[in-house]
Amino acid sequence: MWYERFNIVVTSLAKDYLPSSWTTYSPTWVEICIYLGTIGIFTIGVLFFFRFVPMIAISEVKSVLKPTEIKEKY
Repeated sequence: MWYERFNIVVTSLAKDYLPSSWTTYSPTWVEICIYLGTIGIFTIGVLFFFRFVPMIAISEVKSVLKPTEIKEKY
């Protein structure tokens, strides 16, 4: 799916309506920085998710709670 979209964008940017001005597309440094920035923001988001929302098994939590606390919560 990503390659489809990439192919559509790159070929539409590379080909103009005039055949005399057809060239291959090469991204500018701004486009490269935006792309790397989105990868960085995604990575930071995933790392923050892992930091603040750790995976804990429900069975382990239930075994630690007292029976009275389980009844009050449910």
